[in-house]
Amino acid sequence: MNEGEETKTTTVGVVEEVLPNSLFRVRLSEQPDTSSVASGEGGVKEGDHAGERPLVLAYLAGKMRLHRIRVLVGDQVDMVLDPYGGRARIVRRLT
Repeated sequence: MNEGEETKTTTVGVVEEVLPNSLFRVRLSEQPDTSSVASGEGGVKEGDHAGERPLVLAYLAGKMRLHRIRVLVGDQVDMVLDPYGGRARIVRRLT
């Protein structure tokens, strides 16, 4: 395939908040692998406790926008995480 193609990290999360312009605040169901992140960066964000799962800002994938798939608060979604962290693309609505 492509030489520069990276492996994509997929994860499941629950929609916590719906924001304007097809953006969502999603709480991850499992902790993603953060071994490549330096110890000073990407740690616990403001408002997050050490034991809570992190929140990420997620946006709808193009096919979901095209077919007008609705995502609501409380829905479980399948996401592809950005390699730099903090953002994700929602690719499937599970419930």
